[in-house]
Amino acid sequence: MRHSRRPVATVSPMQYIGVDLAWGEGSAQRAAKESGFAVLDGRGVIREAGWLRGIDAVADWLTATAEPGAVIAVDAPLVVPNATGMRTCEKEVGSRYGRWRVAANASNAGLGWLGGVRLRERLEAAGFRYTDGTVPASPEDRSFFECYPYTTLVGMVELGYDDERPRYKRLNASLPAPEGRARRAVAMDELIRRVGLLRDAEPPVDLGSHPLTSRLLEEPSTAVASEHKHREDLLDAVLCAWTAAIWHVHGEARTQVLGRDDAPDSEGRRATIVAPAREEQRAGRGRSSRPRATEAGRGSIVGVLELALRELRRLPEADERTRPHLADLRDELDRLAPR
Repeated sequence: MRHSRRPVATVSPMQYIGVDLAWGEGSAQRAAKESGFAVLDGRGVIREAGWLRGIDAVADWLTATAEPGAVIAVDAPLVVPNATGMRTCEKEVGSRYGRWRVAANASNAGLGWLGGVRLRERLEAAGFRYTDGTVPASPEDRSFFECYPYTTLVGMVELGYDDERPRYKRLNASLPAPEGRARRAVAMDELIRRVGLLRDAEPPVDLGSHPLTSRLLEEPSTAVASEHKHREDLLDAVLCAWTAAIWHVHGEARTQVLGRDDAPDSEGRRATIVAPAREEQRAGRGRSSRPRATEAGRGSIVGVLELALRELRRLPEADERTRPHLADLRDELDRLAPR
């Protein structure tokens, strides 16, 4: 476990906890990937931040750290009742945020990387309460819900991503790898700069208030993949904690519950994502996205786009004349394919 606690003179009683969970649980042959975590108080001060490895380590840390009244946002599928396909909440990410080039990965019981479900089971056994986001958190409970940081980035106008999501994760496959990594680092640093301006937001978050998150502001991102992922996990954990605060402070005035009309599982839980939202991103509120293809249609379109990309790459002059077309096709593939 790697984490740091910053002592402060006074303590704000509210805890907003964010976990950017690595979905895989690891094995004896291969260690689990890092999960980032952050604890935010009601004044925006980051009380704890760092990284953990393995679902059990995250569950143990949360059990030891979260106090009654804590609100926890986890970036991972927590309730997965469907045997195949996509959950309703994931489909609604694409239909309501697709215009901003945000979509979600499909989750179902047939997949082998559902660490979020195991985390939920561990937390419920420890007395935590899963919430689907449709009712306020109880001050006596340690409540947790599922979030998706991309919806926070494009759903909160304070960050200024009015047209599309920042490209701080996936490389642009139409560019040479060194150029793609350089552009990704630039996008990451711009996102960090914008998050660094949220000290006076409502609710606030102060990246400079903790030694580890302050380093995000002070040190530029690099093109080294492992170092980039390390920073990304920590930043996403802060965004999850901020999402917990947004929902707790503003409720559905600034968020929406994706999948709220889905059927509950056998224990009465609904698979939902609590997502910050602009008015135009809500159901029936203006033009939220382009018409959405069916799953089968989307698969066909993606196949055609991938074929076109392969053929363009075979051209003998894959230079400035063809590169813009590759970029356009990759953008369209990003929009249509689940993330």
